[in-house]
Amino acid sequence: MAIEIERKFLVAGEGWRQTDARRYSQGYLSRDPARTVRVRCVGQQAWLTIKGRSVGASRAEFEYEIAFADGEQLLKLCEGPLVDKFRHLVRHAGMLWEVDEFLGDNAGLVVAEIELSDEAQAFERPPWLGEEVTHDARYFNSNLAAHPFKHW
Repeated sequence: MAIEIERKFLVAGEGWRQTDARRYSQGYLSRDPARTVRVRCVGQQAWLTIKGRSVGASRAEFEYEIAFADGEQLLKLCEGPLVDKFRHLVRHAGMLWEVDEFLGDNAGLVVAEIELSDEAQAFERPPWLGEEVTHDARYFNSNLAAHPFKHW
């Protein structure tokens, strides 16, 4: 089984804006916390991702590349609005950070994520990193589709 171990933080500075970004559009076929099913389109590529319930910073994750045309059609079947964002990939102290700058109803929200090999893995915090929100379900992308940041 594939396990994703991810920690999530708010962003408190601009130092992460050193890289180009890619536009992501994603939607959810299921937002059930026990099994979210996501469709994501980036450029001319698409993926279908199934994630299990979070336990700490870990959860089961299965991701499959699908035909882009299928991804576009599946986005039309998703529950609620899509989540649109720009993703910046930022290297800091040997680690890769994914910084998501949200658009639309989630505009103004910027979140940084780091994937780890172990929940206890140490990492150096970049100077632009803010409060940790790993365990705050409001920041799950699946919840941002149903309860956008602008309504908080």
